[in-house]
Amino acid sequence: MSVYTTLSLQEVQAFAAPYGLEVIDLIPIQGGVQNTNYFIVCENGTQFVLTLFENIDEQGAGELVPVLEHLGKHGLAVPVPLKHSGKAIHILKEKPAQIAPRLMGDHPMPANIEQVQAIAIAQAQMHVALQDFPLERAEYRDHRYWRNVAREIKPTLDQADQTILNNLLGLYDALTAMYPNRPKGFIHSDLFRDNTLFDGNQLNGILDFYELNKDELLFDIAITLNDFCTEYPQVTLNEEKAQRFIEAYETIRPLTMDEKACLELYLAMAAGRFWMMRLQIAQKNSEDGRTGEDILQKNPQEMRNMLIERLKFVTA
Repeated sequence: MSVYTTLSLQEVQAFAAPYGLEVIDLIPIQGGVQNTNYFIVCENGTQFVLTLFENIDEQGAGELVPVLEHLGKHGLAVPVPLKHSGKAIHILKEKPAQIAPRLMGDHPMPANIEQVQAIAIAQAQMHVALQDFPLERAEYRDHRYWRNVAREIKPTLDQADQTILNNLLGLYDALTAMYPNRPKGFIHSDLFRDNTLFDGNQLNGILDFYELNKDELLFDIAITLNDFCTEYPQVTLNEEKAQRFIEAYETIRPLTMDEKACLELYLAMAAGRFWMMRLQIAQKNSEDGRTGEDILQKNPQEMRNMLIERLKFVTA
């Protein structure tokens, strides 16, 4: 979440009025990288999150509403958007926008064992709940998409980084051909610690579903396991936390033997994807002249270093 589109209190008050909200304060949110987000504070003390979707149209923004409603009905702690006039997505400053409840809590920095187990169970519950969900997104950021991103980014890399990338993709091609039983479904794709909220060991919120797409469940596991089981600035994996994560996840959905065989590879692939994503976002921000303290840009080098570390444990 960042602030790419500046809003005034008066603009937000007018937008929020049809929801029955009397807004008295507006607070920019600087975390995240994709959309514009503000906390809005109402006269009665309740708080909400206002999101302007920067890169998708009204239809694309609305795709996620039934997903969040579905997950909410299954008992998952997700921010289900408010509605007025029968829909959740409306237009603000010529961009799709929504208002959702603000879920309270803190990002686990670092995560303890109990928090690792809690997010693993919730992730497995999401995978099961969305397994047969009838949704077609306009664009899936699946492996094919990220392969194309890597192809576009590759010419900008130096020779050493091109070698790292080629090694990763070669291992992926070899191992996934050997172990094909890797189930697909809808995955969060961005379930980092800064997209979760905890009150102690209680998981209070799972945020930022904008990267939701249909892909291998193992990628989702790898993304979240990498982040929750790594104690930055170090990029080595905490083996005890990783083991507890998998054990907790499997209480809801057991992994296939092929998924287990590919897990170390996918930890490397997840780091590689986010290396590419952060490079891509940095390029876009530079091209669009997006700068300032309200624009969060995560460091690609962090994911590059994690990729190198994870590759040490992958053998074809």
